[in-house]
Amino acid sequence: MKTTTHRAFALVLLSSLTLPACAAVELNPGAEKVIVTKQPAPEGCRFLGTLVGEQGGSISGKFTSNANLQKGAVNDMKNQAQELGGNYVVLENTNAGTTISGDRDSISGEQTDVTHMGNAYSCPPQLVGL
Repeated sequence: MKTTTHRAFALVLLSSLTLPACAAVELNPGAEKVIVTKQPAPEGCRFLGTLVGEQGGSISGKFTSNANLQKGAVNDMKNQAQELGGNYVVLENTNAGTTISGDRDSISGEQTDVTHMGNAYSCPPQLVGL
């Protein structure tokens, strides 16, 4: 009986840890106005800092769709930019990590995380169409 109870507890615990990971990082109120682009910042914008937005990991990433990994990493950057007072992020680099497992006879892998690096700016609203 104890083994069944332990398995049920482990399943509930695992579900509670992984289900929230399935969704993309939520945007903070107002962060939806932050622009993320590969276009250079317009003249007149002030550099605020370099950001690293990320979502996933070797455990939670397995339960998160690739689309939510990408979206969550962008949302993370937007939240950070907003916290710095920024409204424009120039995306500089994107990395998608893969967790691989198996042995020499059978190897499998899956995308488990996404990391974006970018530079945050504070731009006058009229320069960026806000």
